[in-house]
Parts: sequence; C-alpha cells; structure tokens
Amino acid sequence: MRACFHAGLALLFASVFCAAEAAPAQAPGYFRYALGGFTVTALYDGSLNIPLSAYQGAGQERMHGLAAEQFLDQPAGVPTSVNAYLIDTGSHRILVDTGTAACFGPDPDLGHVPENLRAAGYAPEDIDIVLITHLHGDHFCGLKRGDGKRAYPNAAVWVAQAEAAYWLDEKIAAAKPENQQGAFEQAREVMGLYRAAGRLHLFTPGETIVPGLGIVPAPGHTPGHTAFLFESQGRSLLVFGDIVHCYAVQFPLPAVWVVSDIDPKQAVATREALFARLARDGTAIAGAHLPFPGIGHIRREGEGYAYVPVEYGPLAK
Repeated sequence: MRACFHAGLALLFASVFCAAEAAPAQAPGYFRYALGGFTVTALYDGSLNIPLSAYQGAGQERMHGLAAEQFLDQPAGVPTSVNAYLIDTGSHRILVDTGTAACFGPDPDLGHVPENLRAAGYAPEDIDIVLITHLHGDHFCGLKRGDGKRAYPNAAVWVAQAEAAYWLDEKIAAAKPENQQGAFEQAREVMGLYRAAGRLHLFTPGETIVPGLGIVPAPGHTPGHTAFLFESQGRSLLVFGDIVHCYAVQFPLPAVWVVSDIDPKQAVATREALFARLARDGTAIAGAHLPFPGIGHIRREGEGYAYVPVEYGPLAK
C-alpha cells in the first residue's frame, strides 16, 4: 500500500512539473479600462530594447541613474513596450495604432496585436475605424497581413494630413539618405492598400471623425504626430502615441528627446505643454511605449513629472 502511495505521489508531482514546463508563455496581452460609457482595451504588441544612447538632452550618467532606479538599465537597452488601444464606444470599434507586424523583421517579441485582439473577444473584421498616431512602422505596419492583404478589411483608416504629406511624398523620400528610404516605402505600400480600397482618409485639426473623439495635434516626433482624446460621461483619456518612449527618463526630464524625433525642439515643446496640462487637469493617458497596459496619470514631482500607472482591478461601474 505504501509503495502504491509513493508511486502515486511521484506521478502527481511529475504531472505538476510537466504542466509548468509546458506553459512558458505569458498570459494574453490585453487589459480592460472603463471610460464612462466606453470600454478601452489595451493590446500588447510586444517589446523592444532601446539603448539610452538613443536619448539626448541630458547627460548619459544622469539618464542611466534614472533608468537604474526603475531597474531598467540593462546591457541590451531599456525594455520598451509597444501598445495599441481599442476603444469600443458601443457605436464604433476604434483601434488606435496597429503594432509592428513584420516591419522590424522576424522578431518573435513583436507583432502580437492580432492574437491579443482575438483573445480580448474581437475579430479584425469588427474594427470599423483605425486611427494612426503617426507613420512609424511600429504604429501602422499591423494594417497589413502577412499575405499582403488588409488586416482590417472593414475599417476606415484615418491619418493626419500633415503626416501623409510627409511620409507618402516620393520627392521627400528621394531626398533622404538611402538608409531612411525604406521607412517611406513601407508607409506608401501599406497606406496604398487602403487608398486603393477607398478606405484611407486624411484629417486636419478640429475635424470631427465620430462623437466623443477629439484630435489633438502633437507634432515634433513626426510632422503630423497626433494624440486622440476620448471623452464619455465626464471622463477623458488621451491616447498620446510617442510623446514618451522611456518613462523612467522622460517624465522626470521632459526635455530629453529621442533620435527618432524628426524635430527635437518641437517634440520637447509638445511634451512639456502636454505634461503641464495633463498634470493640471488629471486627464488619463495611454502611451504607445509606456509599460503595458500603458494607461495611467501624470503628476508633478519636483522639477519634473511622475507617471502613475492604473491598477489592475474590476471595471469601474
């Protein structure tokens, strides 16, 4: 009897360990957030590493110190999330940015918006509006499937007119160094899929796309970089794209810019103005490169600011 008991116990432990070893993947990358009558779903596309040498505007020692305080100062670079956001208004299902797809090459750590969208209970066909904050590959490349077709076949895609005028202009692209021209080609190719289908639309500041959605110009990172303000039942959320890349550095030091900023001076001015406003009025934020789910608030702290992430919990009633 005792031998049978020990044999059974051994099998039990073996099954537990085997189950643990068979499930090394992270949980599905989505997070719900209630915004009045809207439901916001943060969607995790993946993560990339950005070296602190890509940041300018402060000493490297100071920036490394700030990153180290958050346990982010790693040899491979600062781990940086790539996030997209689905806002279900009841009348519309609006996706803000679409992730990287394969634009950065075959990277298993990126390109997960489609699977996380499905895990959250939506299909790509459910999306009727896609808003693009700007035309960098990690924000729009997910519009295209691996087979070359439109990933969101029923969606109207909206891009700022100033953004399209820059990235889709072949003359501007031709004047750039050869190593930068691929980014312009990607934008023309992917946007061309939706333009050919009559589903690419350009907006200007002040335009109304749907009720409860405001367009907030946020230039500097790119010429037409745009944030989107969602408002419902007295609550607000600003989905602000690439206003911040490294939260550990750019909240306390908003004058720090990243080398991918096309107009660094303007990018800093935009960030400083937005931070001051958001800290003052308490509007919630959602950032493409804040730690997933990337939703929270900004508050003043010393000479700079601090990011206060939302807590996991039940949806607000």
